[in-house]
Amino acid sequence: MDVEVVKRSDQTQGFEVLPGRWAVERPFGWLMPCRRPMRDCERTVRSATGRIHAAMIRIMLRRLA
Repeated sequence: MDVEVVKRSDQTQGFEVLPGRWAVERPFGWLMPCRRPMRDCERTVRSATGRIHAAMIRIMLRRLA
């Protein structure tokens, strides 16, 4: 996985869309209705990962229906 830090330039004024930021924030927006995976209530990483997988499967099934 490559991480690229996108910084705002000092020359621009006003609103400018920063490239790549939407790709990270979009899944967080999808998971917000499923409050359980977004909270750190799980005791193990495995159970937290399972909840996120279950939430994403639910989202994909709803889009296919």
